[in-house]
Amino acid sequence: MLPYYIKALHLIFVVTWFAGLFYIVRLFIYQVEAEDKPENEKLILQTQFKLMQKRLWYGITVPSAFGTLIFGFWLAELNNLWDSGWFHLKLGFVLGLLLYHFQCGRIFKQLQNDDIKLSSSKLRIWNEVATLLLVSIVFIATLKNSMDWIWGTVGFFSLAIVLMLAIKMYKRFR
Repeated sequence: MLPYYIKALHLIFVVTWFAGLFYIVRLFIYQVEAEDKPENEKLILQTQFKLMQKRLWYGITVPSAFGTLIFGFWLAELNNLWDSGWFHLKLGFVLGLLLYHFQCGRIFKQLQNDDIKLSSSKLRIWNEVATLLLVSIVFIATLKNSMDWIWGTVGFFSLAIVLMLAIKMYKRFR
């Protein structure tokens, strides 16, 4: 019975971690776009976005990352997944997600100090990286050993291409 509770908690933390990562980058975009507003409006918006980012980052995103990792590794230990090839691939993508998380933390700290280095367009593209990681991790965890790695890889890159084209079309029509 315990493994089901651990799995449920792992999934809850995965969902909240991704929700935090998706939303934090949207807040980054809004803060960067507020740079073009009149000075009084810019000050109000950026102050609010910084507060929202701080609460989201420290109250949801970071704790959810820890919860995901703790319950995920506990689940892996209970189910003896360490020798599974699919699990190693999943861990590779989770490592990519951690690197994404740390980069978001870096952007968060820069924006908290009014150090804007990325445009809203680049942040929109950056936001799609989390989507690619989510899709990859879910497919690997769901399909496990039955996954045809060639089709999985082709599907992953196809999704990336479709997302990039959608972003370009959005920019053109915006």
